[in-house]
Amino acid sequence: MAFGFYTEDDLKKMGIRKVGKNIIVSSTADLVGIENMEFGDNIIIEGFCILASLGDKLLKIGSHVHINTHCLVSALAGVTFGDYSTISSGVKVFSTSDDYSGQTMTNACIDDEFKAMQRGKITIGRHAIVGANSVIMPGVTLGEGVAVGALSFVNKNCEPWGIYAGTPATRIKERKRELLNLEPKFEAWYRKNKK
Repeated sequence: MAFGFYTEDDLKKMGIRKVGKNIIVSSTADLVGIENMEFGDNIIIEGFCILASLGDKLLKIGSHVHINTHCLVSALAGVTFGDYSTISSGVKVFSTSDDYSGQTMTNACIDDEFKAMQRGKITIGRHAIVGANSVIMPGVTLGEGVAVGALSFVNKNCEPWGIYAGTPATRIKERKRELLNLEPKFEAWYRKNKK
């Protein structure tokens, strides 16, 4: 460990399934179910995050992904982060949720036979960005280039290149795509400067 961050070697020794290059993970981040995690290249996972991937579902993090402080990613039904995606401070990503109707029992202490859990893989697309303290619910796909405003509750899929906000989140306008023109320039710069 170097200066409060796990090194790539630390992560490999911990047993993470796949570890890319140039990864920065705060030593205050909790990684649970590491054998079901795959990390691409150039990832930052900041302090006080919880990433949990229990069972046999994967938590896949692409390249150039930033997971900001105090985030929770519950990948019990699988979560994938596309390249260049980011979630801001305090975002919660739940791939499972209890039934709140009162028709079944709830909480982790109760056997599944007595619960009606909502489960569904979450996909956060390439270039997607999620604003601070937003919540992503089970089964949601954020398409490529989606931007979610802070404090939003996302319980339905978000179509590519839209800006979504609110509770529940709705599409409020189109997101510009100029960043796609910058991607190859950035990749060339990165290859030259970050060997």
